[in-house]
Amino acid sequence: MAARPHPSHEKTATPRATQELPSPFFIGGVLALDFLNSIASPVDVPVEWLGSGEDFLNWLSKANLVQPETLEHMRRSAGPGELDAVAAQARALRNWFRSFVTSHMGARLRPKAIQELEPLNRLLARDEVYGQIVPRSAGSDGETISGLEFVADRRWRSPDTLLLPLAKVMADLVTTVDFTQVKGCEWHTCTLLFVDTTRGHMRRWCSMAVCGNRAKQAAHRERAPRGSKAK
Repeated sequence: MAARPHPSHEKTATPRATQELPSPFFIGGVLALDFLNSIASPVDVPVEWLGSGEDFLNWLSKANLVQPETLEHMRRSAGPGELDAVAAQARALRNWFRSFVTSHMGARLRPKAIQELEPLNRLLARDEVYGQIVPRSAGSDGETISGLEFVADRRWRSPDTLLLPLAKVMADLVTTVDFTQVKGCEWHTCTLLFVDTTRGHMRRWCSMAVCGNRAKQAAHRERAPRGSKAK
């Protein structure tokens, strides 16, 4: 990946896999934004969920982007430092794509935006996706016309192929999501992004339990002195 890290994100925090990380955020509405949200400040201090190769594997697992057996194979077969190098590529990819998303969000994505997406298309061109016919999952209802289904998979030839499912969800974002509904949390220290699908598109916070509550507490503190003086 030719993308270069954006300095404002890359130098914030890089916790190691030996540190226990809080659960990552999956509030974006689409996995591409959840990927961009893999660095955030849940309690003011920035947390990096892709700080090492092991962190990256754990995030892919929690995002359900890669099957557990594939991730375990990568753990066993990768050479020294290979997964850490792929995690660094993932961070660079994330920082490049964040710049694209934040520069276009709030407006309809126009065809000329393709000029900025050459790095993504180059990554997509490396994919080796194929499909297989398999028995339909047991959870399916009895109304289906066949007991078989088509399932897509890819050839995981090396650790850097772990970037390919990220490329696919990024492609899904730019081709299927209305960018007028892509927003950033309004809390001043929060960097989380999301798709606002609420009625009237009035969502302001990544989460009412986190930044919405912060905003309410801040508003209450601002009102409290004026209220006490008025008594």
